[in-house]
Amino acid sequence: MSARLVRVCEQIYTGRRRVATGAAAVLAVALGYHVIFGQNGLTAYEQKRQNAVRLDKELGSLRQENDLLKGHVDRLQTDPSAIEHQAREELHYARPGEVIYTLPTTPAQAGSAPVSPPPSN
Repeated sequence: MSARLVRVCEQIYTGRRRVATGAAAVLAVALGYHVIFGQNGLTAYEQKRQNAVRLDKELGSLRQENDLLKGHVDRLQTDPSAIEHQAREELHYARPGEVIYTLPTTPAQAGSAPVSPPPSN
């Protein structure tokens, strides 16, 4: 009976090692999946990095636009000719003796719309 008991113990030990090895492999695969596709994985990191690059570009363009607007405000506060230009442009002010012609903002294009033939009676 002791030889049989030894053999059973060896089979249990061998099975235990196989189960432990399989569990470790499953754990490693699950951990690898989480590292790549998890909430803070590599794919999320790449998306956040691309978003940060896009926002940096947008921030740069907004800063440039802000600088241009600050320069325009400074000119309007200090330069009388800039004030006059702005008033003439936006409010259509004119000097005495001047005539201002304004054009429509979206001119109608002749011939762009199809012309339907007149009805025949």
